[in-house]
Amino acid sequence: MNRPNPRSLRLAALPAALAMALAAAPALAQQAPRLCPTAEDPQAPCPAANADATELDKVEVRGMRASMMSALALKQGSMQLVDAIVAEDIGKFPDNNLVEALQRVMGVQTTDRGGGEVTTVSIRGLNDVTTTINGRNIFTASGRAVALADIPASLLASTEIYKTRSADLIETGIAGVIDIHTHRPFDFDGSKVVLAARTIYQEQAGKADPNVSALFSNTWNTGNGRFGALANISYAETHYRDQSVTAGAMVPFFGAEAPAGFVPYERIPTSINGQEVWQPGLVSGLPYNAGATVPVNGEQYEYLLSRDAIFASDLTGKRERPAANVSFQWAPNERSEYLFEAFYNGYRNESFNSLLFSFVDWWGALGDNPAQSIELIPGTNIMKSRTVGFPYNFTSGDLSTGKTDSYLYALGGKWEVGDRLKLKSELTYQESDFESDFFAMRADRVTREVWVDFNQGGGVPGFGFNDDPATPDIDESNSADPAQWGIAQLYDNANYSRGDATTFTFDGDYAAEWGPLHRITFGLRHDDRNASEGQRTADAGGCDRALAACTFAGNPGLAWVNSGFFDGRSDVPTSWIVPNGHYIRANADAFRELYGLDTSDQLVLAENFNVGEATTAAYLQGEFATEFGLDGQVGLRYVNVETDMTFGAGSASASASKLLPSLMLRYSFTPDLMLRLAYGQTLRRPGFAQLNPNIIYVEDVTNIGYGTASGGNPNLKPTESKNYDLSLEWYFAPGSAIYGTLFRRDIEGMVSDFRRRVTWDGYDYILTQPDNASDGKLEGLELGLVYFPENLPGLLDGLGVQASYTALDSSQDIPVTNSAGEVVGSQSTPMFGISDSSYSVVLAYEKSRFSARLSYVWRDDFLHHYEAALFANPLGVYFNAESSMDFQLSYDASDDWTVTFDATNLTNELYQSYYQYPGTHNFGSALYSRTFALGLRYRF
Repeated sequence: MNRPNPRSLRLAALPAALAMALAAAPALAQQAPRLCPTAEDPQAPCPAANADATELDKVEVRGMRASMMSALALKQGSMQLVDAIVAEDIGKFPDNNLVEALQRVMGVQTTDRGGGEVTTVSIRGLNDVTTTINGRNIFTASGRAVALADIPASLLASTEIYKTRSADLIETGIAGVIDIHTHRPFDFDGSKVVLAARTIYQEQAGKADPNVSALFSNTWNTGNGRFGALANISYAETHYRDQSVTAGAMVPFFGAEAPAGFVPYERIPTSINGQEVWQPGLVSGLPYNAGATVPVNGEQYEYLLSRDAIFASDLTGKRERPAANVSFQWAPNERSEYLFEAFYNGYRNESFNSLLFSFVDWWGALGDNPAQSIELIPGTNIMKSRTVGFPYNFTSGDLSTGKTDSYLYALGGKWEVGDRLKLKSELTYQESDFESDFFAMRADRVTREVWVDFNQGGGVPGFGFNDDPATPDIDESNSADPAQWGIAQLYDNANYSRGDATTFTFDGDYAAEWGPLHRITFGLRHDDRNASEGQRTADAGGCDRALAACTFAGNPGLAWVNSGFFDGRSDVPTSWIVPNGHYIRANADAFRELYGLDTSDQLVLAENFNVGEATTAAYLQGEFATEFGLDGQVGLRYVNVETDMTFGAGSASASASKLLPSLMLRYSFTPDLMLRLAYGQTLRRPGFAQLNPNIIYVEDVTNIGYGTASGGNPNLKPTESKNYDLSLEWYFAPGSAIYGTLFRRDIEGMVSDFRRRVTWDGYDYILTQPDNASDGKLEGLELGLVYFPENLPGLLDGLGVQASYTALDSSQDIPVTNSAGEVVGSQSTPMFGISDSSYSVVLAYEKSRFSARLSYVWRDDFLHHYEAALFANPLGVYFNAESSMDFQLSYDASDDWTVTFDATNLTNELYQSYYQYPGTHNFGSALYSRTFALGLRYRF
């Protein structure tokens, strides 16, 4: 059964909708000059078509309205379709991090909230984003992309989001390019010092954390030209607490009648007597209509669907992010300039997850009349609630640590050769290392009885444990009682990933006078990239409980109990006992020895893969202008990639090349009303880990009957996209505009996972491997508005609005395989991460020294990921509609001092997910912190 989609787009109506939105505005002043306002001059004219639009951010922006005006000026002055955010002041972005600031940009959505922040950015629903810093491609460790949340907002001057692609931009990133600009000394006249400090309170964690930054910059005129130096440092610390309750996957159970060898309401295995009964990992899941049947021994038996487990997670942690940027500029004369920059960003995280897990499967006893404890959702075969006797429970204390250090160094120069030719070149080197480890211990028990309501209301499950009246001295409903739990398995894992790159670029810009052709740009980029990953895994099945060290009572310091779980928003246990992950990690070798594992002097991380990739790209691009209002840009980019891969004892090589055309046409009906038409081609390269053919086997840890296995595919090809954009923009007043875009992406060779059952070392596994087996299509509409009315009466003067709306329609063809991995058909599903619609509204107010902003961001539900195929039915996990309301307040106490107050997630949202069918297949419910921040900034 396909998921109903009542909000699907009707793209045929979109051009009319766009035209109506623009026609609703007042008539245009036909002869007014096109304006590109800045903070200093609201009437500043736009630059010529061949001007470098990024020069517009080289002003000292002050105030919220000035930052919006500067961002709008960047959009209007660029040849490409660009949206931007500009810091309101030096060291002042309007949010706790850059990712949160980006969510108000038209067409940008954010997701994966957790740990006190959001971490993932998508442009028009796609998260394949290329990130550059001052035009240089950056990455984290062995990944293709950078962990954007690791880049502190306090170091940034502006950020530009390119939704179309000219030939001079890096070819990767189907979604677009995010280009981050840091400050440079020549941005300022003379000396500049800015000190900023904020304290951010995380409500769920109950902690107040520091966020500090400092900028020091100066320029000097010497006998050898102008020289500038700048240093910008930042440190942010965050304590967080994330809480979630999750109902497990849907699996089938026999009903009141069961075949020979089984009992009523017993869980149905995937095969009986060698014959397949049902297949796990189906995209749409098993039918859930009342009376649905499965075949067993040639007969049909009705089945019921229920969850295999219920679990709760209480995750606490501390994260630190140090960062620094150093920049030196030297201009010996007016025709040359040299630059050296170094950028560092770090990441430190330690998180402790307290997990409570209970099977609600047929692992225990169902009682004399199990039907009495079962409640079905009306009209379906789905169990809403049930009670199971003597279930197996476990808790787990999981300590995870992670550490990243990333460095980027750049040395370059630019020169004017004669009156027409400008050249620039740069050599960069970057390296990034990530290390992590995971140390966990379980405790387990078999308790008297568990009751569960998989959906008590609003998709939130509830569960608890019933006391046994036959044991008056023990309260089985108390999950925090150490006497009921025995020490169980130990998990000791570690990973590393590393990456480095050396990049050389050379670019030229020639001011031509060849008829309508007025500018030619050309360039070369060569990048040598290396990436590697390694790991070790050590698991122990259990602890000798005859030893005192293998009990809570005999091991002081081992027990840890949480409290106040889920704030009373569901009927679930509020506390439980787990082995203390911090204590276990602090005494790691003692516990390794207790479990018979290698100790620290014997631990070795084995390399999984090592990949070297050489990319050479060259481009040629021309810009033209006509006398009747049409100008544009046409270009070609050629890219060649040579890849050498080593995987353990094996190796492989690959080569690929592509010629990528691009075209941008811009027609100005008036100086303030323009139409843009763009075409371009972009690539998405497979992740390095996806190329690794080595198979990793993970044993069954939930008693499901088979484990999981995964491996890569060294023959993966780049995914290709053809991109079409049509936009109309009207800049109807200084600092105000309305704009809309229609767009389409035709994507070929998307990577899909193939699954099949295999036997390895005597055990069954579901093996997943990727291939270029899917094509997709994305199309949609964007509408945006920035409006600050002039001459409003009294206190209303200074009021403005920034709003955007995005509508998307997507599809991808997913191959359907049987349990042997054979393709037996295909199914069309939405693309991952695509919401049908999203919008943001910002109410802004600025008056004299005071400014305030109230923003609301909303996105529709979307397919987030596929669950593990060994048990999931349906396979797709959808995230419910998400929203966030934030508030910012700023007051200039003087010309030098500014006080700020910020708050996020004011409505204290509950973030939820479901398995494809929202009304019946609820999955998880998560509670994240509200944050409140008070800050002070001093500049001189």
